[in-house]
Amino acid sequence: MRTWHVTRLGEPPSVIEQVDIPEPEPADGEVLLEVEAVSVGFPDWLMAQGLYHDKPDLPFGLGGESSARVLRAPAGSGLTEGQRVIALAGGKGGITLTSRIAATPDRLLPVPDKMSPEHAAVLFVAYQTAYVGLMRRGRLQVGETVVVHGASGGVGMAAVQIAKASGARVIAVAGGEQKAQACREFGADVVIDHRTDDFVEVVKELTGGRGVDVVFDPVGGDTFDRSRRIMAVEGRLVVVGFAGGTIAQAPTNHALLKNYDVVGFRMRPFREDRAYRRRVHDSLVQMYQAGALHPRVTTYDFDDLPAALELIGSRQVIGRVVVYPPT
Repeated sequence: MRTWHVTRLGEPPSVIEQVDIPEPEPADGEVLLEVEAVSVGFPDWLMAQGLYHDKPDLPFGLGGESSARVLRAPAGSGLTEGQRVIALAGGKGGITLTSRIAATPDRLLPVPDKMSPEHAAVLFVAYQTAYVGLMRRGRLQVGETVVVHGASGGVGMAAVQIAKASGARVIAVAGGEQKAQACREFGADVVIDHRTDDFVEVVKELTGGRGVDVVFDPVGGDTFDRSRRIMAVEGRLVVVGFAGGTIAQAPTNHALLKNYDVVGFRMRPFREDRAYRRRVHDSLVQMYQAGALHPRVTTYDFDDLPAALELIGSRQVIGRVVVYPPT
């Protein structure tokens, strides 16, 4: 079988190459899967440079969760031949971007047959992150107003759609007309292009100075600092990440005076709770089947992974990137 390996640390695509690997031999209790599609994202781009928190030994593979079909499952696994699933990435450079993989049943989530391989491949990381960040850590309620920063990216796209499906008023913030138009297509009620408009002033005007109930911030830095100015009383500013490259400092006196919460959010503890992970997954599948979730994906063939990584590194991705396995 063919896959891609990072052979040395550096900026993709110069550090990746195609290699041959043996077909998997499932251990006792493992499921043999035929891969349909694989998500590739910003963590892959960072990992290849040694800039991600997971730092696998060289050489290592790229690719996140994948959609797959069960070829062979052990007795008692609850899985059947031909069943479609999401295979969760094992982290630390585990192989997913290839023809066949083996996984334990606890790393698999069932998906409806009518869900496309491309949509199944992006449903886990981005949508679970957005769901838990908004609904559990952000405590978003029906009728509240939420600002989503980085709204045209994979997690931002998911946050816009989940918040809208949950009965919130959604203000999406993105940079550039193409990304702003995508946010409108995702279902945002209001879209702010931060390259041409000051989101603080626009939000204050939209809310009559009250501010918003939840800010979903995967950007950090100046975006976090300025978001403090649009918080309503008892609002929640959810710290999702630092894609902007700068970790902001939160002045606690400001949170005290304005009575809002700064809420830290790291997905891993929730993702490792298998029962909760499955409940969130089932909720997302219901939203998808109801037509509330409509992932936008850019697809690449296996041989075109270098081009996919270049797009990711340019930060021009709208939605998620999916790569097909080798044929």
